[in-house]
Amino acid sequence: MQFTKSERAFVSVDPSKCIGCGLCEFACTMEQGEQVWNPVCSKIRVVRMAPVFNFALSCRGCDDAKCVKSCPEKAITQSESNQLLIIDEKKCKGCDWCVQACPRGGITIHTGTGKAISCNLCDGEPKCVDFCPENALEIVHSDEEADKRFNDAIENLPATIEKLAIQIKNKEWKPLLIASEQRAQIITEKLQNFNKKSTEKQHK
Repeated sequence: MQFTKSERAFVSVDPSKCIGCGLCEFACTMEQGEQVWNPVCSKIRVVRMAPVFNFALSCRGCDDAKCVKSCPEKAITQSESNQLLIIDEKKCKGCDWCVQACPRGGITIHTGTGKAISCNLCDGEPKCVDFCPENALEIVHSDEEADKRFNDAIENLPATIEKLAIQIKNKEWKPLLIASEQRAQIITEKLQNFNKKSTEKQHK
């Protein structure tokens, strides 16, 4: 994960790897100070189109940010150094005009505070990327990079569905079960590691 705080950077997903597990949402809410895991309050959100197509959405810090222009309270600005959104909670009324204006689903309203929230890259160390068990999340620097990964996954979707259908029709359960067990193990290890780091953080 190489980037500096003085360049545009955002979290991008590869839908061909995303399994919709929600660990990114878990990591986000805990890192951002939420008392309990609540995916609705996460600054990255998973869209589950199970079983073969899942993806995550977060703010891209767009060059022409429609959320900024749409805010009637002028509560949203962008950092001059890296284009991350800066939301003034005192001005934000939670009207959700920014949510409606965003073409990429990158901003939402916190259900607890009623204020707009968006990804801040965890001050340079995004936990969603660290704890993704499938390495489906990556830091990129342009819409072209992000869109290519998404479009490639869509293009390969029919072949993926066909392969899965053939395996199920032929009752080839063993490879499917092995893959499932491997994913479960990785998710368990990621959760254990996250809990360990959370405990260490609380005792500092």
